[in-house]
Amino acid sequence: MMKYLLFPFLLLSFFCAFAQNIKLQGRIADQQANVPFATITLDGETRTSSDRNGNYALFVKQGEPLTLKVYAIGYRALNLKLGALRQDTTINLFLEAETNTLDNVVISATRSPENIRNIASSVSVVSKKKLETEMAINPDLSSILANQVPGFAPTAQTGNNVGQNLRGRPMLVMIDGVSQSSPLRNAEVDLRSVDPSVLQQIEVLKGATAIYGNGAAGGLVNYVTLVPDTAAKFAGKTQVGLNGSLVNMKNSAGGRINQMVYGKVGKFDYVASGTYEQTGEYKDSKGDVVGPNYSLGETDSYNAFAKIGYVPAKNQRLQLVYNTFSSLQNSNFTLVNGNLATGQKATGVLGKPLGKPTGVKYNHNFHLSYQIDSVFKNTNLNVDAFYQKRQDVFYVSLGRFDGGDGQSLATNDKKGARLFLQSGLVKEPKISLSLAYGLDFMKDKTAQPLEDGRIWVPTMDMLNLAPFAQANLNLFKDLIFKTGIRYERVNIKVDDYRTLRTTNAAGATLTPSFDVTGGNLKYGTYLFNAALKYNKYAVFSPFVSFSQGFSVMDIGLALRDAKVKSIDKISTDAVKVNNYEAGFETIYEGLSFSAAAYTSTSKLGIEVVYDPATDQFNTSRSPERIYGFEIAANYALLPSLELGGSYSYTEGKRDLNKNGKYDDAEDMYLNGRRISAPKYTGTITYRPVALLELTLNYTGIGSRNRFQKNANGVYNGNEGAVKAYHLFSFAGNYKINKSTRLSLGVENLFNQDYFPARAQWFMQPGFYSKGRGTAVNLGLSVNY
Repeated sequence: MMKYLLFPFLLLSFFCAFAQNIKLQGRIADQQANVPFATITLDGETRTSSDRNGNYALFVKQGEPLTLKVYAIGYRALNLKLGALRQDTTINLFLEAETNTLDNVVISATRSPENIRNIASSVSVVSKKKLETEMAINPDLSSILANQVPGFAPTAQTGNNVGQNLRGRPMLVMIDGVSQSSPLRNAEVDLRSVDPSVLQQIEVLKGATAIYGNGAAGGLVNYVTLVPDTAAKFAGKTQVGLNGSLVNMKNSAGGRINQMVYGKVGKFDYVASGTYEQTGEYKDSKGDVVGPNYSLGETDSYNAFAKIGYVPAKNQRLQLVYNTFSSLQNSNFTLVNGNLATGQKATGVLGKPLGKPTGVKYNHNFHLSYQIDSVFKNTNLNVDAFYQKRQDVFYVSLGRFDGGDGQSLATNDKKGARLFLQSGLVKEPKISLSLAYGLDFMKDKTAQPLEDGRIWVPTMDMLNLAPFAQANLNLFKDLIFKTGIRYERVNIKVDDYRTLRTTNAAGATLTPSFDVTGGNLKYGTYLFNAALKYNKYAVFSPFVSFSQGFSVMDIGLALRDAKVKSIDKISTDAVKVNNYEAGFETIYEGLSFSAAAYTSTSKLGIEVVYDPATDQFNTSRSPERIYGFEIAANYALLPSLELGGSYSYTEGKRDLNKNGKYDDAEDMYLNGRRISAPKYTGTITYRPVALLELTLNYTGIGSRNRFQKNANGVYNGNEGAVKAYHLFSFAGNYKINKSTRLSLGVENLFNQDYFPARAQWFMQPGFYSKGRGTAVNLGLSVNY
């Protein structure tokens, strides 16, 4: 009897239970459009997500209070407490856009995606939103990084980034983890390697790091390229802009256009972008042409980018990326040198410049990667291969080579492959342990010939092999300990070569031409790192870290200035840096605050020192110590008003008598090429209505004077005193409708008359140019 009653009873219970569930549905949107793929949690458990049109639906229990939470990238999390629902209900949810906070920023520069709060060192991320705001003012990446990243030296407003380093040491610049820098001959042009329109964000890890090894003694800058943010088969964006001087508009007008398409088709996704920009004459605050030596005025820039992804299975991804960038100055002006003694600025007069156009002639990048999640026993695999080739063209040096002129090129050819695995070894409620390990392989061929074919810096062929392992231990969910080791094995082959005879302005020989015997330079060293961070309380999250960085010295500079006849007699030993750092982060209601203090030491230096006797720069190998601190804060005073600011201070000295002390009378400060003057930044962002955002930026450079003038009454090269200056800029963005946006940017808003910091400390007549005066940038973008 019971078995005949059981089925109807179960059926009745099922219908009763189902009857107690009701349907909750609606649409998720912001002020302008629907928000696709938002995550919805119910009482702390993920229940569903919105579809591509922002619609959602889920079943909830009838008559019970509910707590709903909605997450979406780029929006403030929405918390909603609902009363007891008695019937099917429709609730439309509206999200408020916000900039990234420490809670939702994920970075990839640590080789695998990781929440920024779990990284025990100083990290700065320039989000896509910040990039768009800065691009509305000026799309030059060296300016964007200087404005947005504490510890990053100020921009020189030129086509190269000489002196623009991280915390006084060279940095490694990458695109999606692929190096754009070459420590063999640091031409300092790597920041201008890609157009910012194709970037998702920029990640800056500061201080010595062994994550990527050779070249990252001061940290690394990773340009992360775009991924499709739509499920549509085809979407696109068109951007156009006009820019020019507001002080003297004649011949200053320039333009910019970018066309991008992207989408997902089945298991494939794609992004393709093309950008062309032409700038007009750059004018200073008096309306005069800025000195054309490496100026960004009258520059033609191109960028083509393509990314194709394929997902053969749920846990796999194959991706191919190609990027090419070119930026050459085609000026109608010849240089008129400045006068360092009188303060007369460098400028230009109409006339054909000597030599070929300067800048990035080409930079090609190919990158193929394959990723598998859970390939075996909780292990993820990422293997990739890359190829990078670039050529940069420098200015003509008058009378320097064999009594005649010469224009040099920097050529760089890299290829390599990398194997990266990450295994979850322990995963318990109170403890988790993972191990990342792998092998990096790279061949780097670098040279600096003259444009006419003469050899100045011979070809250097480097083979770099580096195995590594990194352990991440998490105790009680909040205590994070990381430690790792990396072994760098470097072999550099240099063929026999003949130096060029160098001369001074009068044609007298400074260094005669002679034959130098080449050979192999070999380096091998272990790099260690350890860090600890405590994340339990958002109001105070402290960290301490120790890390070692490694970089071969600028060997090309030593080879071209050789004084001996064999490279094994030239001081080319690599630089190993010990970096110590301590800091904390604070998040409290609308406030985020961070502070860090650091010091780094190296037994060998890389200071480029001016020799007044020969009018040349040489490398000093004295021990070095650099120290400083940074603070940064952001506060949401009101939902419509945000304030931000930062302060950076760096100092450094050379131990000339090599006694382990840095305060002896003969010891010297590091010069301006390495140590920047203090930097202040400030930002006010105001949204009076949902469709309009107004931003006022401030960048201030403090004073620095560490050296004495020479017998001629001027400072030696790289040792000039920096006088303080203060710059303001403005950006306004207005959404005409959900797909169209109008932007207005004004650079140097109050037309400050100033010499940029590099012009002041460099003390070279050809680079003694004033900064750009007030300039406007008007842009229009349309999404579809």
